[in-house]
Amino acid sequence: MKKILVIGEKCTDVFVYGETKRLSPEAPVPVFVPTRKTLNDGMAGNVVANLKVLAPDYKIEFLHQEELITKTRYVDYKSNHMFLRVDEGEHDIEPLTLTKELERRLIETDVVVVSDYDKGFLTEQALLIIGSFSKFCVLDTKKKIQLSTVKAYNFVKWNESEYNNNKVEDLDLSRIIITLGSKGAMYKDVLYPSPSPKETIDVSGAGDTFLSAFLVKYLEIKDVDTSIAYANKVASVVISKRGVALP
Repeated sequence: MKKILVIGEKCTDVFVYGETKRLSPEAPVPVFVPTRKTLNDGMAGNVVANLKVLAPDYKIEFLHQEELITKTRYVDYKSNHMFLRVDEGEHDIEPLTLTKELERRLIETDVVVVSDYDKGFLTEQALLIIGSFSKFCVLDTKKKIQLSTVKAYNFVKWNESEYNNNKVEDLDLSRIIITLGSKGAMYKDVLYPSPSPKETIDVSGAGDTFLSAFLVKYLEIKDVDTSIAYANKVASVVISKRGVALP
């Protein structure tokens, strides 16, 4: 059985759904009455969850920080309007220790996926070493990174703002996939439109789903065009659902 190793920060996504029918008499703010709560693994944990659904024939392993990160969203159930998001535990994350054992693990793993939410677990030095020792590796990072780090990976996925933050003259576009929300994705200056652009219910986790779907299809057929089209299709399904959904 082939093995995929996911490296990155994990969090717990908490969605507190409720109703709002009046304003507070103390201040001009809605009174939120909770009615239900859902919890799921988020950030790199959501990549793992997607891969387990999309690649059941692979063994999925996960390397993440020990500290607990929680993102709690308070959402009106009827309209799906998010009133507030409360993030906890993002400070003082212990960086990943780069050891010979980790290098051996990278060398022996078939595919490495780095989902870097830039919370402190992965330094750029760690990103470079992970990419350099991996047989095949993809990177999704919120960081502004050096060209040497980009070149260490087979593919780097950015959203539009992340790409603009990293755009330089010598950037190798054959390695770069840019997600564009409802417009789809861009690869080597070619637009791959979403198969069903529409108003989204919730975009939480859409990038994780796109990354996972692209990787799984590419490992199967080794064709970038078809893999991006497949990832667009899968991502368009999950963003039509509430919360952080799985395909």
